[in-house]
Amino acid sequence: MHSHQFNRLFAPNQLRAPRDFIKTAIKTVLNAPLILEIGAGKGHHALSLAQTTDQPIIAIERTRTKFEAFKKLAAATNCPNLQPVHADAIPWCVHALLPKTVSQVFLLYPNPERANPNQRWHRMPFMEFLLSRMQSGARLTLATNIESYALECEEWLREVWQLPVTIALVDRTSVRTAFEVKYLARGEACWQIEAEKPEGYVTRFDDWSTVS
Repeated sequence: MHSHQFNRLFAPNQLRAPRDFIKTAIKTVLNAPLILEIGAGKGHHALSLAQTTDQPIIAIERTRTKFEAFKKLAAATNCPNLQPVHADAIPWCVHALLPKTVSQVFLLYPNPERANPNQRWHRMPFMEFLLSRMQSGARLTLATNIESYALECEEWLREVWQLPVTIALVDRTSVRTAFEVKYLARGEACWQIEAEKPEGYVTRFDDWSTVS
C-alpha cells in the first residue's frame, strides 16, 4: 500500500471558491477522466492537445493577460472538449474536482520560485490533494529548463511522494509551449519528469470533496 511521508497537511476547508466560480460549468465533465493543465499560459499546449483527443481538458491560467489571449484562441479554434479557466489553480481544484477523476496532469515550465522554494509544486502540501484527484495509473508531467529544479522534483516525487518517476531530456523538436520553443531554440536543455500514481496509493483526501 503506497502512501505519503509529507508531514505538513494541506487544509482545503480554509480555501474559498475562486471569484465568479460556477460549479454547474464543470459538472458535465466531472465524472469523466479529465486532463488537467495548470499554468496553461496562452494555451498553445492545451489547444494542440484538444485537437488530438476527445477527453475533457481543463486548462487553468491565473494571469489575466495570458488567459485573455488563451480565451480568444480557444474561441477561434472551437474545441468543445477544452475548458479554459481563469483562476488560481489551488482553490479551483479544491472546489471543482472530485477524487480520482483526473487521468493526466501537466505542469509545463512552472515558475521556479527561486525566492521561496517551498512554493514549488512538488514541495507544497497541495501535492497530496492533487494526487487524491488523480486516478490510479494517472500521470503527472512536469517540464523545466532548470536542471537543479528537475533533479529536485524527481527526488521529491520519488522519495517524499513515493511515486514511480522518470526523468529525461525533452526532444529538441518539441513545441508544446512558447517557453519550450524559446529555450530549445537557444540551445538550452529542457527536462521532463513523469510520475505515475500507483494502484492502491492512499492520501488523506481520498474521500474529501466540496462538490455535491
